[in-house]
Amino acid sequence: MAEFTLTSAAFRDGERIPDKYTCVGEDVSPPLQWEGAPEGTQTFALIVEDPDAPGGTFVHWVLFNIPGDVTELPEGVEPLERLQNGAIHGVNDFQRLGYRGPCPPPGKPHRYIFRLLALDRELALGPGVTKPRLELEIQKIGGPLAEARLTGTFGR
Repeated sequence: MAEFTLTSAAFRDGERIPDKYTCVGEDVSPPLQWEGAPEGTQTFALIVEDPDAPGGTFVHWVLFNIPGDVTELPEGVEPLERLQNGAIHGVNDFQRLGYRGPCPPPGKPHRYIFRLLALDRELALGPGVTKPRLELEIQKIGGPLAEARLTGTFGR
């Protein structure tokens, strides 16, 4: 079986996230691609977080019920409650739907971890849920089938 991987045409794992995808640029979501999802995958959930934030892990994006046959998200995903493909946006720690890019305080660069979770079912949650609520629901169904990660860095 192929390894479950998450990549971006905008940056490589461990590299700096281009300004375009941050608060100093256009603040649009980067393009994402994935492959090797395990058999039985029905949906995906995406969580983007900064574990280096001063107040603890800061959530930048929550998107779930991405259909299992989808293998990419384009640049600049709209912050709608529901996307055309059926995916649903949760709320980030800016208290907004959709993606908000890296915007750390000046100093040492922070890590931004894009986590894509392969799930064996759709989640019975509506728009605007928080990351803790999403993770609780995923644990209730026995956890993800697999997780792919992509880490970028950004500092000011």
